[in-house]
Amino acid sequence: MQLVEHRANICRMAAASPPRFTVATYNIHKGFSQLARRMVIHELRERLRGLAADILFLQEVLHTHERHATRYREWPTRPQHEFIADAVWHEAAYGRNAVYPHGHHGNAILSRFPMLAQENLDISAHLFESRGLLHCEVELGDRQPSLHCINVHLGLFERGRQWQIQALIDRIQVAVPRGAPLIIAGDFNDWRGKGDRALTEALDLVEVFGEVRGRPARTFPSMLPVFRLDRIYSRGLRIVDAHVHYTTRGVRMSDHAALAATFEIMAKRRPHDASRSASRH
Repeated sequence: MQLVEHRANICRMAAASPPRFTVATYNIHKGFSQLARRMVIHELRERLRGLAADILFLQEVLHTHERHATRYREWPTRPQHEFIADAVWHEAAYGRNAVYPHGHHGNAILSRFPMLAQENLDISAHLFESRGLLHCEVELGDRQPSLHCINVHLGLFERGRQWQIQALIDRIQVAVPRGAPLIIAGDFNDWRGKGDRALTEALDLVEVFGEVRGRPARTFPSMLPVFRLDRIYSRGLRIVDAHVHYTTRGVRMSDHAALAATFEIMAKRRPHDASRSASRH
């Protein structure tokens, strides 16, 4: 009888614990090594699986490239986001950004959870850089709030980034409910940190590595990281941990490092809990 009660208590505790999930962001450099000398999309897929992420934010994802398809014998027959997702991530969204005569590339979000909605916005600041904002709404489970995920790859020039940051802020203020959990991740190219200040002040976001380790992570170039270009921001979530996944010596992957973070849904306080807290003060 005691064993049955003990098992029942464990089940109740598991049911009461907040849902936990992991996200990762990675600029995959179109599936090529740092100096674009070698195709590494197959190795990249295995590396991404090793991150054990529930939701993946990918930048510089090739959808179609006719020249590469004829040049490389082992070039995937499917778009890169579908090739990476395969049977691991059952939901995939792709946002086309840069288009050229032989193909196009953009951002992608892969998810183990169902996707409720997706939309790609053009946030190109000028004709020389095609940039996008991919916004997906993900269903985390029964009786859980939907998670808003925004994948970005911002421009190389400061002035253009300022405009893109404002476009991102406008999008969130219009399309994301204030109380909804939110994650923004990607390649911000914000090596001076000006966009970081604008985002955290305007949207009440926290930068995950800044919150956990005091500063955003160094991610570029991956073999000898100096610049803090890649970020994960969150709102309405509890950060459990965060890790940088650097390229090991001798393994030439993307020119960026991958970031991963684990979160928990923050339980909403019941009215009488809030009144108790107020009475203590």
